Amino acid sequence: MTASVAIIDSGGANIASLQFALDRLGYSARLTTAPDMIRGADHVILPGVGAAADAMQRLRDSGLVDVIRGLRQPVLGICLGMQLLADASEEEDVDCLGIIPGVARRLQVAEGFPVPNMGWCPVTRTAGTDLLEGIPDGSYFYFVHSYALPVSDFTLATARHAATFSAVIGRDNFVAAQFHPERSSADGARLLRNFLDVTT
Repeated sequence: MTASVAIIDSGGANIASLQFALDRLGYSARLTTAPDMIRGADHVILPGVGAAADAMQRLRDSGLVDVIRGLRQPVLGICLGMQLLADASEEEDVDCLGIIPGVARRLQVAEGFPVPNMGWCPVTRTAGTDLLEGIPDGSYFYFVHSYALPVSDFTLATARHAATFSAVIGRDNFVAAQFHPERSSADGARLLRNFLDVTT
């Protein structure tokens, strides 16, 4: 029996590419804000594109803040979803879910490093994680973001814009990627497969 996957609808996200990527791996994922469906899924994905304040308001309006905090199955945050798992974001000074310590900060603007950061960046592993199993260190992933979490004790891999930032973070059953694995070719597909292979 195929494991169930719930994609939390935090608004503003074009999740078609994520659903297609999961479908290619043999998983049918449901986009939902239903607490029972999210709690009952074998794996949960929290994607996001847009503003942190809008996404957090949508989660509050849907009654999902405590639901997400209480999840015990594998959870993957993607892009803004990674920042939502943190304590807060400098973007509109918004409190987030507080699951993984850290505050998302705006990327530094420097010559040759425009903001937002859009494009392919190499990712360097800094700690052991099953999420990156079989993916060569220095592999390129696709990023689109203006904010990022600083490097911390919860950083599993880094990337660099004008300064180094967390590309992958993790704590307990929660992991997250600042990049878009669903848009990152074979290595992105491998990361999604690694996540879906995790059981609790």
